[in-house]
Amino acid sequence: MSATAVPLLAPGQVLIDVPTLRAWLHAGQALRLIDARCAPAIGGGDRAAGRKAWQAGHLPGALHADLDQDLAAPAASAPGQGRHPLPEQAAFNAALGRWGIDTDTTVVVYDAADGSMAAARLWWLLRLLGHQRVVVLDGGVAAWSAAGLALDTDIPVVAGLPPYPGRFDQQQMVDADQVLARLGQAPGWLLDARAPARFAGHSEPVDPVAGHVPGALNLPYATLVEQGRLLAPEQIRARVLPLLGATELRDVVLMCGSGVTACHLLLALEHAGLHGARVYPGSWSGWIADSLRPVATTATG
Repeated sequence: MSATAVPLLAPGQVLIDVPTLRAWLHAGQALRLIDARCAPAIGGGDRAAGRKAWQAGHLPGALHADLDQDLAAPAASAPGQGRHPLPEQAAFNAALGRWGIDTDTTVVVYDAADGSMAAARLWWLLRLLGHQRVVVLDGGVAAWSAAGLALDTDIPVVAGLPPYPGRFDQQQMVDADQVLARLGQAPGWLLDARAPARFAGHSEPVDPVAGHVPGALNLPYATLVEQGRLLAPEQIRARVLPLLGATELRDVVLMCGSGVTACHLLLALEHAGLHGARVYPGSWSGWIADSLRPVATTATG
C-alpha cells in the first residue's frame, strides 16, 4: 500500500486499538500521531512531565501537544473561563498547521493510558473545528507497550502547513450563563466528571472552592474505564442512561474541573453511540470564578 493511502474510519468511530494502529503504520498509511501526555493537576505534578515523557519515548512519528501551551490559553488571559480556557483560535489553528494537519489528515491522538490526560481534549478541539478524521488510541502508550511494541526517541520533523481553516463551533459547548439559566431543571442534564469526593465538596485539592453546581449529577470519568481502556459501549450506556432520565442527549451538558476530563466523558458517550452532548469548557473552576453563583455540597443539596 502506498504511503499516501488514507485509512478508512467507520462512521462515528472515535477509538482505535493497538493492533489496528500497528497495521496502519506497517502499511504506510498517511497518519499524524499526536502525543498529548500531561501531568494531572491534582498533586501539583511537573507541568513539563508530558513533554519529557514524549522525549523519552513515543509512538513512531508522534509529535507532542502540550495541554497548557497548545490545548488551552493561559488562564490569566481569559478571566472567569477556568484553569484551561479554550486556546486562542489563531494560535490553535497555527499549531495544527505546524503539526502538518489539514482538513484531510487522519489524526491519531494518545496519552499515557485512558485518554483523559489529555488525548480526549485534543480530539474534542478538532471536532469543534469540524474535523471528523480523528481517533483516540484506546489504552494509549500503556497499551502500545503492553503489546510489546517499541517506542521511538527520535524527534520527528514534519513539513509545516498553513494554519488550519475554520473556527470552533460554539453550538457544541455552553457557557456559565447557559448553565445558570437551567438550574431549576430536573437532574439529568448536567453531568460532572470529577471524583466523588471533589464533587461532594469533601475534598478539593485544586480549586479554591469545593462542591458542585446545584442539580448536577456525578459521573466520574474513571468509572467508564477499566485497565486504562474505555468500557464496551453497552456498559457505558448502562451507566449513563439511568442518570439522564427524560433528558435528551442534545440537552446534556458535561463538565469537570477545568474542561479536560469532561472531554473524556464526551468521548465515552460518543463511543457508546450517545451523540449530541455538549461540554461546558469553564467547568467548576470557571463556575466558581463568580462568587455569586450558587454552590452545592452533599450537606446543602
